[in-house]
Amino acid sequence: MAKQIFVNLPVLDLIKSKEFFKKIGFKFNKKYTDNNAACLDIGKNIFVMLLSNEFFKNFTKKSISNAKNSTEVLVAISFDSKKKIDSLMSKALKAGATKSRDAQDLGYMYSQSFEDLDGHIWELFWMNEKKMAIELKKMRKNQK
Repeated sequence: MAKQIFVNLPVLDLIKSKEFFKKIGFKFNKKYTDNNAACLDIGKNIFVMLLSNEFFKNFTKKSISNAKNSTEVLVAISFDSKKKIDSLMSKALKAGATKSRDAQDLGYMYSQSFEDLDGHIWELFWMNEKKMAIELKKMRKNQK
């Protein structure tokens, strides 16, 4: 099975994108960062590559979507607590992000989401898997 995951996102201004993600607390993996790309270190073996549009074009024959007008992917990241999500969300908004939707609190799952400078949507979520399993069981029972 796979050892790592690299999500590649095109960005209009790599320098501004790097500044944005630094402000909200992300670190960069220098091994994969240069003038064309910046590697966000999300977690153990999980990375998001911010690629300048020109560099991104080397990997596809398709046109690059404008994430401010359409969505192809949601980058969803789990956190240990609601407090960490709220803190990161606050930092993102102060750094120039826009709120993608209102916070959702289902009791067993909590989430917030923002759009980065290029319009890519970042979903921040926490879930209590035990409570979630109970709720899913109830929902399935009610569907019968």
